Amino acid sequence: MEQAKCLIIGSGPAGYTAAIYASRANLKPILYSGLLPGGQLTQTTEVENFPGYPQGVDGNQMMMDLREQALRFGADIRDGSITAFCMPAEKGGAFVAKAEDGAEIEAQTVIIATGASAKYLGLADEEKYRGMGVSACATCDGFFYRKKTVAVVGGGDTACEDALYLSHLAKKVYMIVRKPFLRASKVMQERVFEAENIEVLFEHNTVGLFGEDGVEGAHLVKRKGESDETMVDIAIDGFFLAIGHHPNSELFKDYVGTDENGFIRTVAGRPHVIDAAGNAIPGLFAAGDVADPIYRQAIVAAASGCKAAMEVERFLAGS
Repeated sequence: MEQAKCLIIGSGPAGYTAAIYASRANLKPILYSGLLPGGQLTQTTEVENFPGYPQGVDGNQMMMDLREQALRFGADIRDGSITAFCMPAEKGGAFVAKAEDGAEIEAQTVIIATGASAKYLGLADEEKYRGMGVSACATCDGFFYRKKTVAVVGGGDTACEDALYLSHLAKKVYMIVRKPFLRASKVMQERVFEAENIEVLFEHNTVGLFGEDGVEGAHLVKRKGESDETMVDIAIDGFFLAIGHHPNSELFKDYVGTDENGFIRTVAGRPHVIDAAGNAIPGLFAAGDVADPIYRQAIVAAASGCKAAMEVERFLAGS
């Protein structure tokens, strides 16, 4: 069985940044990149809000840059996923992880950086127009829709926040809400209703998108299943999903504490993972979106990867 001081599970800004810092600390980290090497940003055409790229950067290129930087300092980056994970049998023992290629690793410390996946409606058109008008991150991609018309799917706080954010950029914002009411907090509802360029389409379901070289509109059904069901088409340039994110934490669910949505719980302000009872698990850390239900931004994920690696170094040094 292979021995490691630090095992990093997952890539993206959090995992790669953790690998950079852990490598510079001579911890010789092993990183398994997961099912989506580079994380969610590899599905984004351009990133304009990450410091150091004044002209913006393609999401794939940015992740390649981070990967190359980690490799430069000696990180052992491997393709594939970790498929099994076990906690130490006794205090001071090693974590055991098994990869899909059959490799088994005993690690003194582990950084979980498996990220989160945006929830989609499940329409074929969402995949067809991914990066061509379909997005699950308003703060990432909203800038590209200045003075254009967009739609936001969802009726909770996140959807309202995204709609309000986009309303300051776009000419018109539709909110597509399948229920006859918003689930968002009262204050968020009031702000949406007060915004002159936001129109809420209650009791509407999206059934498809259309357009030649990108999204040009959406096919909707109003009052689906009712006697007065009608088809409605709206003209839009961008289609934003705001129906939540699913943290990729299933592999660790038997050992770690999570919130009601599955996001891994950590010590306040620090990346130490805690168990269901609220106690810190020695040697186990989390970074990035898998432990972040609030911000979900690349720069925040990178910072958390840095913190996790620095905590690993301190833990191994016994401080």
